[in-house]
Amino acid sequence: MYKEYKTIREVVGPLMLVEGVEGVKYNELVDILCENGVRRGKVLEVNRDKAVVQLFENSQGLQISKSKARFLGHAQELAVSKDMLGRVFDGMGNPRDGGAPVIPEMMLDINGEPINPAARDYPNEFIQTGVSAIDGLNTLVRGQKLPVFSMSGLPHAELAAQIARQAKVRGSDSNFAVVFAAIGITFEEAQYFVDDFKRTGAIERTVLFTNLANDPAVERIATPRIALTCAEYLAFQCDMHVLVIMTDITNYAEALREVSAARREIPGRRGYPGYLYTDLATLYERAGRIRGCKGSITQIPILTMPEDDKTHPIPDLTGYITEGQIILSRDLYKKGLNPPIDVLPSLSRLKDKGIGREKTREDHADTMNQLFAAYARGKESKELSAILGEAALSDVDKLYAKFADAFEKEYINQGFETDRTIEETLDLGWKLLKILPKSELKRIREEYIEKYMKE
Repeated sequence: MYKEYKTIREVVGPLMLVEGVEGVKYNELVDILCENGVRRGKVLEVNRDKAVVQLFENSQGLQISKSKARFLGHAQELAVSKDMLGRVFDGMGNPRDGGAPVIPEMMLDINGEPINPAARDYPNEFIQTGVSAIDGLNTLVRGQKLPVFSMSGLPHAELAAQIARQAKVRGSDSNFAVVFAAIGITFEEAQYFVDDFKRTGAIERTVLFTNLANDPAVERIATPRIALTCAEYLAFQCDMHVLVIMTDITNYAEALREVSAARREIPGRRGYPGYLYTDLATLYERAGRIRGCKGSITQIPILTMPEDDKTHPIPDLTGYITEGQIILSRDLYKKGLNPPIDVLPSLSRLKDKGIGREKTREDHADTMNQLFAAYARGKESKELSAILGEAALSDVDKLYAKFADAFEKEYINQGFETDRTIEETLDLGWKLLKILPKSELKRIREEYIEKYMKE
């Protein structure tokens, strides 16, 4: 039996104090039975016989003298089923597409269960996103968590939609699913993702969770956990390769700060709670592969860096937990290049595990290193030219400057609709390297130059 209490003593904003409680647990769900229906909340804090409850909606019009709190005895759960594919839900897992509620195959706690570190399998399979700057230079590997660091005003939404549409594990297309969590975004942005997935047919293999900017902060904290719970079901119960895209993690962290302030906790850096690192880790560490399981979860969290600052707590802590980062550049965007991925500071720490013979192609590692080196030197040559004039450049430096321009225009600037295979990306890399003299290709083995440097 559920325990009901008429001892609601105080309501301040979204927080409610209930006294005289027994056996109540942290994170437990609560129904508030009031004159105009039922409101839902969860236990934020328990101190002896007092419980602080956070409401999932506002407390406007709530009369505490005529209301009672019913404690449900369990944390928030999600009804999961394979029928969720192709559906759109709100941030709490309720249908938003006008369809029927999901008939659950099982109910899962949205906080998940930690993966035993000894049971984890090492990520080593290539995921093709169709985006050259990622596939060719900062390769995504199945089971990896690779965040995208963006800046306000940059087209990270378009990049997220492109990756969701195009991503595939080669050779197992039918078993690939995308779980998309939109956190604290506007209605227009949410509608953009829904319309884009429907237009391209990608909706058939996608589960969409949309938490809008006007939804309560506490719901924003639940949305990524609900999405990851759905992903864990599809990966580890249905043996699917699942790509989880979460945008925007900055909105999630802001909601965490708001709830922390409501609880009057001591703030840490920039007002965020001191447990921000631990909290983000509970999301990111739900990615991975488990030995003996065919399925896997790969994560691409997207966050906008406040004030374009890489050292801000959210990107800073995210960088510590994840295996690299894809950084978008305002300078490239101003040049009209899309997607504006700045490949030099970007990094995928697991790329070496997912490339090479039988994964991508034997020449991948060598050409990747050569392209990085050539682009870096080309940018230096262009900077030198801007300061001293082109006459100060040697003939080789002029070729490197020409290479840098061509690399940005052809390799990086592929648009949001072009889906390149890894072979097309590698061949394009070879085509650009022809701009340089063969004597400059010091990072590529001679056998590959002879085999792939076609005239």
